[in-house]
Order: sequence, then C-alpha cells, then structure tokens
Amino acid sequence: MTSTVSATTAPSVTALSVEKVGGHIGAIVSGVRLGGDLDEATVAAIRAAILEHKVVFFRDQDHLDADGHEAFARRLGTPVAHPTVPSVDGRYALGIDNDHGGRANQWHTDVTFVPAYPAFSILRAEVVPPYGGNTLWANTAAAYAGLPEPLKVLADSLRGVHTNDFDYAAVRPEAPSEALEQHRKVFTSTRFRTEHPVVRVHPETGERTLILGNFLQKLTGFSGTDSRALAGVLQSHVERPENTVRWQWRAGDVAIWDNRATQHYGVDDSDDHARTLRRVTIDGDVPVGADGRRSVLLSPDTVPEPAHGIASGASTDGDVALA
Repeated sequence: MTSTVSATTAPSVTALSVEKVGGHIGAIVSGVRLGGDLDEATVAAIRAAILEHKVVFFRDQDHLDADGHEAFARRLGTPVAHPTVPSVDGRYALGIDNDHGGRANQWHTDVTFVPAYPAFSILRAEVVPPYGGNTLWANTAAAYAGLPEPLKVLADSLRGVHTNDFDYAAVRPEAPSEALEQHRKVFTSTRFRTEHPVVRVHPETGERTLILGNFLQKLTGFSGTDSRALAGVLQSHVERPENTVRWQWRAGDVAIWDNRATQHYGVDDSDDHARTLRRVTIDGDVPVGADGRRSVLLSPDTVPEPAHGIASGASTDGDVALA
C-alpha cells in the first residue's frame, strides 16, 4: 500500500510517498532528499512515518556524507555519542564494518545498558557485499500486542537488568583474539548495568513495547534458569516472522528506526566481502513502565560523559556493530 504525504512550505512543496513493505513493520519513503536543509513539515512527515512503521527506508541517498548525515540527524533530535566509544574529530557517525564487529548475529535494541537509550538510529550504507549482509528489524509493540492476556499482565510487572558486560566470547566463539581484546578495552571500558521495565510506555505513541534483546542479563527477582526461560518466551514473540522485516542493502540506502519500539539483527552471511555502514543515534528519554516506574541506573553511580561524538571510522564489537 502506498500513501502520499504533502509537506508544504513556501516556495516549495515536497511530496513524500510511503509504501509499506510489511504488514506490521517497515516502509519505503521516496520523494525526499535527506539533509540538514529539510523544512519542518517534511521532517514532521518523516517522523510520523517512523513512528507508524517503526523502520523506514530511503533509496538513492548517495549525496550524503558524514556531515550531511549528521546534519539530517539533528533535524530529528540531538545526536548522542556512544557511552564507551572514543571520538575522533567530534564525529557522531559510527563506522560499522566486517573488521570491526559487523559479523554478529544477535537481536538487540541499541544501548539499552544505559537508562536513556537512543530514540532513533539512522544507518547509511556506503559499501555493500554482492550478497548477504541484510539487516532485520522487529516490531516490539506488535510483539507485546500479540501476547496472550495473562502473559501481558505478567510482562507489565517485570523488570530486567541490561549490561554491556555480556559474554562476548560465548556469543562469538570464533572471534579472533584482537576482537576479544577490543571488546574488553573499548565496549566494556565502563561497565554499565541498568534496570528497565520489561514493558515501557512509548512517550510519543502511547504504545506498550518490550525492552529485551541481547543486553538483557537477567529478569529481576528470578533465578538465572527461570529468567532465561521467561525472557526466551517473550523474546520469541518479538522474533515471530510476522513482526519482522528484512532489508537488502544497496549503497546509498538509509534506514531510520524507532529504537524504542524495535529490535534489529545484522546477518553474518556475506563471507569475506566488504560491508561498510555509518550510524548516527538520536538521544532518547528514560523509559517509564506500565506501573509508572522509571528505569534506574545500577552502576556506575553516574553515566560518564563520553568524548564528544563518535569517530566515523571507529566501531566496537558490541551493539553498535550489529546492524
């Protein structure tokens, strides 16, 4: 289904075409050239499409470079640096490639190990492999809506601890020693633990969404065995095929997703072919659960200020590399 949204400002008119690519998630937006000079009405139309479809895709945005990428990001909100990745030249555009963590298969929501994790992520493809290297997204609002009522009631009461100090060697047993060392020195240079509600109320749509994924260490108040089993039941609803969309990248593509209502998964199936993308994230807010309780930072005592921005060529082997 295709819909057209007109964003009008004198003296120009921009007509956005929004075409759904999945029943529960995903749409292609055409008729717009992304950049920092977009008018307010066009930006509002893009934001509305993101909120409705959870992830939107733009083809043929080859004109964007790091500056243009970041300039456009500022039209959606405030770009935010990764909590542990050092900056080079004040850049926010984080590099993701096969040599720096691009080879991992994990469902996750970006940076859930801190309380106010990003609201939006904007990912731009520079080099794509001849096959494979797709990214999948899942709608966590649709996943919650599809839960049986007794499971909704239980999920509404749950809280979970998220951390960046996960067992990377277990997740990637084939990882070279250099990757393991980078993970220890960069991604876990500061170890974060944050307790989130398992169900948050979306601050813009009012929908209830699930906060789960790879950074969930344990459900509060449960044994390790029970925590894994219960989290697995909830996560299985997120990963149901009808709640997901799969995108085959072309150079110049841009994907923007609502990080508060999605998980995503970078597929490692492109062999040794190069795959390079750049990501900018937009600052978010502290989640509020169905019971009105907010997320809480458990450790460290405060979130340290990261170096300004994220290097266009830097990346880690954690969540930032799983696109």
